[in-house]
Amino acid sequence: MRKSHAGAVLFTTRLDLLADFYQHVLELSVRKRASDHILLESRIFSLTLHAVPQQFAKSIRVESPPRVREVTAIKLSLPVTSIARAREEAAHFSGCVYPVAREWTFEGMRLCDGWDPDGNVFQVFEIMRVS
Repeated sequence: MRKSHAGAVLFTTRLDLLADFYQHVLELSVRKRASDHILLESRIFSLTLHAVPQQFAKSIRVESPPRVREVTAIKLSLPVTSIARAREEAAHFSGCVYPVAREWTFEGMRLCDGWDPDGNVFQVFEIMRVS
């Protein structure tokens, strides 16, 4: 039995693409795969990617590159071991973690925003090493 931890649900018309993206960028493992959803998780976080129901999906078009939805009520902020590695993985999987020039520090963390292949904005952070 799995212990409860924080999580989020993200709807998409491109289930496998987003699963590959978040699995590699955020270093998440696939816990469950079904026809209408994929559950990704780490030891502290679960991300459920859920297929948009077919009756709504047929009217949704995602541009390439996607229109980045920066004005939204929610932005996920998730830990990574390395922002530089997350940046490389995001580019490889049709998304983006913004360049080093757009990183900032706060409370012992280095942070950077980016967007996924659907245009959803997210933030990654790494704990800064004390020398």
